[in-house]
Amino acid sequence: MSEIEIISKLLSESVIASTSKLAEKSLKEFETQDGFGLTLLHVVAAENLPMSTRLAGALFFKNFLKRKWVDENGNHLLSASNVELIKKEIIPLMITLPANLQIQIGESISIIADSDFPDRWPGFLDDLVSRLSPDNMVLNKGVLIVAHSIFKRWRPLFRSDELFLEIKLVLDKFTVPFLSLLETVDKQIDENKNNLPHLSVLFDVLLVLIKLYYDFNCQDIPEFFEDHIQQGMGILHKYLSYSNTLLEDPDDPEHASIVTKVKSAIQEMVQLYTTRYDDVFSPMVNGFIEITWSLLTSTSEEPKYDILVSKSLAFLTAVSRNPKYFEMFNNQDAMNNLTEQVILPNVTLRESDIELFEDDPIEYIRRDLEGSDTDTRRRACTDFLNELKEKNESLVTNTFMIHMKKFFEQYQSNPTEYWKYKDLYVFLFTTLAIMGNITSSGVSAINPQLNVVEFFTTQIIPDLTGNVPNNILRVDAIKFIYVFRNQLGKNQLIEVLPALANFLTSSEYVVYTYAAVTIERILSIRESLSSPTFIFNKNDISSNSEMLLGNLMALIMKQGTSPEKLAENEFLMKAVFRILQTTEDTIQPLFPNILNQLINIINIIAKNPSNPRFSHFTFESIGCLVRYTSPQTLPTLIDSMMPCFLHILSEDIQEFIAYVFQIISYSVEKLGMVPETVKPLAQPLLVPSVWDLKGNVPAVTRMLKDLIRYDKTLFPDLIPVLGVFQRLIASKAYEVHGFELLESIMLYVDLDGLKPYLKQIAVLLLQRLQNSKTERYVKKLVVFLGLISWTLNGDFVVQFIDEVQDGIFPQIWNSFIIPTIPTLGNLLDRKTALLGITKMLTESPLFFNKYPQLVAPTFETLIQTLTSEDVANFKSDFVDLDNMEEIITFGSSYSKLAIVSEKPVDPLPEVDLTNSLKSYIAQLLGTYVNSQGSSFSSTILPNLSNEAQTKLNQLLTAA
Repeated sequence: MSEIEIISKLLSESVIASTSKLAEKSLKEFETQDGFGLTLLHVVAAENLPMSTRLAGALFFKNFLKRKWVDENGNHLLSASNVELIKKEIIPLMITLPANLQIQIGESISIIADSDFPDRWPGFLDDLVSRLSPDNMVLNKGVLIVAHSIFKRWRPLFRSDELFLEIKLVLDKFTVPFLSLLETVDKQIDENKNNLPHLSVLFDVLLVLIKLYYDFNCQDIPEFFEDHIQQGMGILHKYLSYSNTLLEDPDDPEHASIVTKVKSAIQEMVQLYTTRYDDVFSPMVNGFIEITWSLLTSTSEEPKYDILVSKSLAFLTAVSRNPKYFEMFNNQDAMNNLTEQVILPNVTLRESDIELFEDDPIEYIRRDLEGSDTDTRRRACTDFLNELKEKNESLVTNTFMIHMKKFFEQYQSNPTEYWKYKDLYVFLFTTLAIMGNITSSGVSAINPQLNVVEFFTTQIIPDLTGNVPNNILRVDAIKFIYVFRNQLGKNQLIEVLPALANFLTSSEYVVYTYAAVTIERILSIRESLSSPTFIFNKNDISSNSEMLLGNLMALIMKQGTSPEKLAENEFLMKAVFRILQTTEDTIQPLFPNILNQLINIINIIAKNPSNPRFSHFTFESIGCLVRYTSPQTLPTLIDSMMPCFLHILSEDIQEFIAYVFQIISYSVEKLGMVPETVKPLAQPLLVPSVWDLKGNVPAVTRMLKDLIRYDKTLFPDLIPVLGVFQRLIASKAYEVHGFELLESIMLYVDLDGLKPYLKQIAVLLLQRLQNSKTERYVKKLVVFLGLISWTLNGDFVVQFIDEVQDGIFPQIWNSFIIPTIPTLGNLLDRKTALLGITKMLTESPLFFNKYPQLVAPTFETLIQTLTSEDVANFKSDFVDLDNMEEIITFGSSYSKLAIVSEKPVDPLPEVDLTNSLKSYIAQLLGTYVNSQGSSFSSTILPNLSNEAQTKLNQLLTAA
């Protein structure tokens, strides 16, 4: 078999569950062969192969480029000839591919461009522009998709000279042919209004042109587009009112037509101009407002128009943000028209919404809770209403309250028939009541014209506790508590918790999921935004926790044994985690049973990890059990976990490896020893492949450090351990972990055994300092030297550096250590460095005698840093992981488990990081100065600046 046949066969096997792992492993072995990337491209191009194989090839090629195109410094990892061949072949290939393959190869081109365009891909633009044709629209579409795949990356970037130079380079070559093609397409659409095949291609091209229009203008309005605003915006305005029955499918209510997609893209473009370039666009705004109003009042409620309606509303929101345009809405008649003709029709529940609730409940929930409803009518109306309310709260509130009163009366007249009016009533009240932002704790401010607690009592509690004509009203009631949870008192929340807990036995998917979400969020409320203390503690829910956990676990397992279905609902697992976190150690007898259930879940989802958030909170829940169990029972839990964990490691289930190491590490740290079942992991940790995946590195480093700390006999040969250190310290991405590992080696390995390697360690550190230092590297080196000075001695530091080359210590000290100490912002790093430098000054004869010229400058730096007013402005690195939605997708980044997070080494834990540290060091200095007597006064003090002498005196007096 040829290489392309072998690769094709492996790719086809990679999409079959039973053979995917082995096939992917074999494919990765081919990655090291020169030309592998080109072979993948040839597979993608091969029209005789099945589409599934070609698509697998395109996906693998994209991920191959992510791993292998450049290193962290931007240097190519492939051979120069392969790099050039891939660039040469990829553009003509993509232009000819079917749409689904174009998407993946387009992303691949974007990856290449991130590192190579424009400097290392100089011919790219000319090649692209030269391919544009006045009559071959299929070719044009491919060329434009390539261009958009690269230029769209400008949209989220921060402004910089480098970015604007790149944009200018592109505009200089692209704008004239771009506008010419836009005008050509417009003309040909008019000429081909009855030619469906050609018309479809023309609109495909028009859509990409509009996306490129946005790309070119996303950072600033180029002079070319300002000069040609009438031509460009004139064409866009024309197509907002375009219609052609040939391009519409009246029998498809779900999928937007190409014309609708074009109109949606135009509204996005117009919103950009309204928001950013009003000074040049304002003469044309009224024309776009009129056509948008016409669109909104004539477009049907079918789901295929949802994106168009939401983009149109977003444009009106941008318009109303500008005071001069808001005035057209700022009167009672205009507000009535807006309310009745635009907002109310688009926030009223439709049959398609009810079908989504019933047929795809998890999508319904994600749209509602996670903001994935950004293109829904309700969300767009909410944003528009919020903007109007911010400008004139009284007018908007009073206008809507009149309608809401009628809705509620209609609901009361026949709840079964008119239940949608109650849904509308609750939705509008919620929208009007929210002022400011919705934070992780709930709503930050309330509309003073509305009484949230009264509404809760009269309208929400009855729908929580009584019968409702439709379950959507039950969900509305639960969601009201979710939104306004921090506006209700703890006693009120305690009263509703039983009702919410009861809904965990409901058969209605959305009801029990919302109940779980709301329970989880209630338990997350803190005493204040900056407080680490939750308002609910372990005593508040310990009596109900067994029932809550039992119901949640039953709901999770109810989904069946399919890994994808079981892991579908992360909201349930997050609630499990929060309850375990809140109950702490009060339900320890239940821990073995809960652990068995969680391990069973992991064994199932490990077959196909499909939902990163579900996986994350499953491991967070196991972390809770480990954290809150007693040291006496922890070994039993470890023994229960290890078979599952060893299976994950042996099967190389990459998505879970970092989690496994974090939990094992925390267990070792808590026990203060390495259990027998963990010891066999010591040598496999040193295998290079374990360190290949970026997301594994922090967790594996922690594990290796713990094994060294608690049982150094596991590593009788230090060379492989030092090899890991060498690999980490050479990398800008991993340098912090390199220092962490080195600190553990220096602190916990016998110095006698380490002596043969000390010089080489110092050489590696100084080589990196000389060749490719980063600010972070220098800071970590300073902290490392401070730590070993404090825990070992100052003489050791001098000898350690001078062993590389005798007499080099002053150069390192003056150039890096002294200038860096005042810049350390992390409080623990600052403390470690200051303690180390103090010990150098007070207890290192070698430092004092061999390099007396360094003593005064070091004293000066220590005094200035200790007395700096900036010290009060430095913050610790505390991150509130409980209130972060940090897990989005599996990938190369590290997923940190908050519940078992690592505590950094504090060389003097009994001394506070700020004021106590100052006093402590002042006492050490005072003792030293007194012991030196006149020697200090005659040799050191005169070499200090007057300011430093004064501050030293103040420090010693205070001490």
